Amino acid sequence: MSSDLTQTLAAVTDPQSGKPLPESGRLMGLDARDAVATVILAPGGPQDDPAALKRDVEAALSARADIERVRVIFEAPRGGQKPRPDAPGRQRAAKAPPARLIIAVGSGKGGVGKSTVAANLAAACAKAGLATGLMDADIYGPSAPRLFGLTKVPGLKKSDAGIEPVEAHGVKVVSMGFLVGERDPVVWRGPMVTGAVRQFMDDVNWGGLDVLIVDMPPGTGDVQLALAQGTPITGAVVVSTPQNLALDDAKKAMALFERTRIPVLGMVENMSYFICPHCGEGSEIFGRGGARAEAEHLGIPFLGEIPLHPALREASDRGELIVLKGGPVAQAFERAADAMLHAAQDAQRPAPEIVFED
Repeated sequence: MSSDLTQTLAAVTDPQSGKPLPESGRLMGLDARDAVATVILAPGGPQDDPAALKRDVEAALSARADIERVRVIFEAPRGGQKPRPDAPGRQRAAKAPPARLIIAVGSGKGGVGKSTVAANLAAACAKAGLATGLMDADIYGPSAPRLFGLTKVPGLKKSDAGIEPVEAHGVKVVSMGFLVGERDPVVWRGPMVTGAVRQFMDDVNWGGLDVLIVDMPPGTGDVQLALAQGTPITGAVVVSTPQNLALDDAKKAMALFERTRIPVLGMVENMSYFICPHCGEGSEIFGRGGARAEAEHLGIPFLGEIPLHPALREASDRGELIVLKGGPVAQAFERAADAMLHAAQDAQRPAPEIVFED
């Protein structure tokens, strides 16, 4: 299929180089799935006409009987690259950030409940009266549709203002899970993944949020670097379970944020202890306090312990965020969200000026 699509795009001329698009060096990714074609293009220079190029690509691919919809994604310019002039002597204005606070929620490894924590932190912010969004940046394993009860959403709509997020529980949500089938894998190379992440950040009509929670994929790969290099992230929250095996990978995630100059707002210990639904007693299945000890060792805030309870799993499976339902688990998420917001506000304050007396 990809080779056929490439041949189709050979009829499209790159306005900057004058060459057929596949020979221009700008075609960074090309994929078709379920009659939807996705094209990733590198940014152009002063002679580029991205609107015309987008129309030509859409027209060429839409003419095929096996393609019903075309998505054209332009990669953002890399750091240090000058923005394309809109007119001689005038530079295009930088786009305003989608939220006053942009908070990444990450982990070094999968299976620690990062997406569940991110979703409930977002819902806690909305519950507190803040205009809140959640960007599901886990392209390969999107969880937001399930957690927010949005598994039946047929796709993302586009308006003159951009891609329209889906709203649930007071939170605006975008996710790759809205664009692929529940059982369909996302088999994309790095440039396509980073292009999709940048489009979620830049082309969604977020509507001026107070807080945007970014649910990061596990690990330290393309998505983390794409966001770190092109997004004004306020800070990051690192989620870990208490045992050393998870903490070892959490340290790698924190090291990535530090190297990309993103402040680590603090750590959340998920599955900190198990609350028995019958007697209410706590059991420390995975140990307890490992994340707290690591946060103290690093000199960063410890944002809270999230207990493990059957009600949390049941609510997540039903798309009913537990932070909105009350009880000890909800209270733990509310405390963690409050600590996170305070740490984010502190991260935005300028450092005090030190004056040395003569």
